[in-house]
Amino acid sequence: MKEIEGDLILKENYSIDDNLIVHGNIICEGGLWDIKAWDIKAGDINAIDIDARNINAWNIKARNIEARNINAIDIDAWNIKAWNIKARNIEARNINAGDINAIDIDAWNIKAWDIKAGDIDARNIKAWDIKAGDIKAWNIEAWDINTRNIKYYAVAFAYNSFKCKSIKGSRNNSKYFCLDGEIKILEGVKNER
Repeated sequence: MKEIEGDLILKENYSIDDNLIVHGNIICEGGLWDIKAWDIKAGDINAIDIDARNINAWNIKARNIEARNINAIDIDAWNIKAWNIKARNIEARNINAGDINAIDIDAWNIKAWDIKAGDIDARNIKAWDIKAGDIKAWNIEAWDINTRNIKYYAVAFAYNSFKCKSIKGSRNNSKYFCLDGEIKILEGVKNER
């Protein structure tokens, strides 16, 4: 296990075949660099490629998180904030965050058993299961959606199940639907199209 007191300042790609614990922030200078380790635990993480068994951070902050792959068993963070989160594949057993804020969460595949967050705010979201307090997005595509409130621009759909307290599209003729199941609007809240 590699343990660093204070900040880890990267000036080139960083890779270790062990756990990485940083008692401060991981900061890239002169550009954004790759970080590879078994487990990454830090205050803030700022990098291009993040490859780890587990990612555990108070905040993951970046202008853009752009990676071929973001691979982890679990991604745990208080907040994940980026203009864009772009990856060919984002794979994790669980993605747990207080809030996930991005203009786009754009990936060929987002493979996660569960995505759990207080708020998920993005232009486009694609995932197997989405469990969140609130979801705000342009378009939402998922196998299962289970959330409190959904605000979307044009389309929100689930393949298997769709449960929420409220749902609202902001574009004229916006649509939401569930292909193989019913949409369940939980009691006490009306839906709007």
